[in-house]
Parts: sequence; structure tokens; C-alpha cells
Amino acid sequence: MQPVLTPLPPESFRSKPWKNGGGVTLDIADASRPGADPAGWEGMIWRLGRTGIVAPGPFSDLTGYERLQAVIVGSGLVLDGPGGEIDLRLPFRPVRYDGGIPLVSRLENGPVEVVNLIADRALCAIDLVVPVAGEGIALGAGTHILYAPGEAVRGRCGETAFAIPGGHALRIDAQAEGMLTVEAGQALLAIIRLR
Repeated sequence: MQPVLTPLPPESFRSKPWKNGGGVTLDIADASRPGADPAGWEGMIWRLGRTGIVAPGPFSDLTGYERLQAVIVGSGLVLDGPGGEIDLRLPFRPVRYDGGIPLVSRLENGPVEVVNLIADRALCAIDLVVPVAGEGIALGAGTHILYAPGEAVRGRCGETAFAIPGGHALRIDAQAEGMLTVEAGQALLAIIRLR
């Protein structure tokens, strides 16, 4: 069965305050439990968002959630926690960490923008990868969000060609194994599989 491809233009994104109120996130795609407010934090299953970090400060407590994060604009982000630092200094290098760790951001080179993939670890298995142009990525059954944070991205999902304008995303709902290939442009691929 062919995957279902749904364009996600920026006008479909939703602005939402951080859980701790320290900033605002632009939600690209998300899922919540039935009856939960999709604009809130209670009942969140998973969320892919983009946010700017313009000043050092504490991160929200997201106990019970797995986080994957990558810098997409700027460089030099470090997260300081009780176990040492989490190194996000280089762009387009996703890092995984526990959302319940108390962390404070440090900006070594000025403000940055990041992409966050957050998911309830009891309900989802997630990954955040940077596709290499021309190399195929095997997609299993699940929801996959291909985000073009800057330049336009084009490629193929199975037999279907796609083109994603800069700043847009493409949702891929797959019920079986398939292959995704990015042919041009820099993207981030969020992989969400319900347990």
C-alpha cells in the first residue's frame, strides 16, 4: 500500500507558549490524546516544533517524554544538566535526551533556532534524522514528517516524487515498509511509531 503524503504549509503550523512560559514554539505537526486540547501540554502524545532560543534559560520539565533536538540556524547551543553538558554546538546534528532532566541552555555563539521532536515514551518510539542526498531511508509503518527548514527539498517516497518549498513540511503516513530518498536540499525527518 502506498503511503499517504500530506503537505503541511506554514499556515497550518500553530504557535504555542513553552510549557515553562519562557518562549514560543511553532508546532509543525502533533498528536494528542482524545479530548485533549491540541494547543496545550496535557495529553500530548508527540509534537514536532521549531523554536528560537534567544537567551540562556531553563528548559521545560517534560518528565515522561523523550526529546530529540537539532540546531537549524546558528551554532553553539549547549544544555547544562546534573550529568554534564549536552552538546548541540553544531547544526543539523540531532541529539536525544530525557525530557525530565533539569537543563539550562547556554548560548556560546548567540541566538539559535532548533527543531524539537518530543514524544511520550510509553506510547511512541521516535527518531530525528538528517537525510543524505541520494541515499535511501527505509520507512517503517508510522508517521513521518519531512521538514525543509530553509531551502526547498525534493525527492521520492516510493514511486511518488515530491517537492517541499522552504519552510514547509510533508507528512508521510505509511502502513508498510517504504523507501524515502531526498535528492536535493537539506531536511530533517521525524519518525514516529506508536507502540
